[in-house]
Amino acid sequence: MPDGDDHLREDPLGSEQVFKGKLLDVRRDSVRLPDGSTATREYIKHSGAVLVVPILDDGSLVVERQYRYPLSKVMLEFPAGKIDPGESTLTCAVRELAEETGYTAAEWARAGLLNNAIAYSNEGIEIWFARGLTRGEQVLDAGEFLDVHTATFDELMAMSQRGEITDAKTLIALLWLQNWQSGRWTLDWRPAP
Repeated sequence: MPDGDDHLREDPLGSEQVFKGKLLDVRRDSVRLPDGSTATREYIKHSGAVLVVPILDDGSLVVERQYRYPLSKVMLEFPAGKIDPGESTLTCAVRELAEETGYTAAEWARAGLLNNAIAYSNEGIEIWFARGLTRGEQVLDAGEFLDVHTATFDELMAMSQRGEITDAKTLIALLWLQNWQSGRWTLDWRPAP
């Protein structure tokens, strides 16, 4: 921890696995608080994921509509997916873009990492940008159903303002895109692997 943050540290005393599924590993830990008292922390361990911001040559963006069961509704979001064991984040981004949308990209740039639910999950989602797109065929996973669409940045921002896009990872990716487009933030582009 950075110097001066020790007064905020919580030290683990014990850990219990409450549930282990295909996607989630739910834990309940006992911790010692900075004042010496103890508390319980329940959280989800996650292997991590990627999100891809696919940019077409005309500047429009590839998005997808997918039913999200916990919310009981169809959500508009950028392509994303879970990192497989031993897989690099770039390899996962390339795979997820191709599987979910059918697109491949000539160039890739890593934007950064977001932690979308810091109070109850260690999940980290790496944001990748892709450009020089070529359309191909989707290869969806069994049980995966989604529609691929395109939208302009302004259309997505207007939908966000109206509360039609509420997916945290997509909103953070739009923030990155806005700052990159304005020149405030930079991206280091590299050829596709």
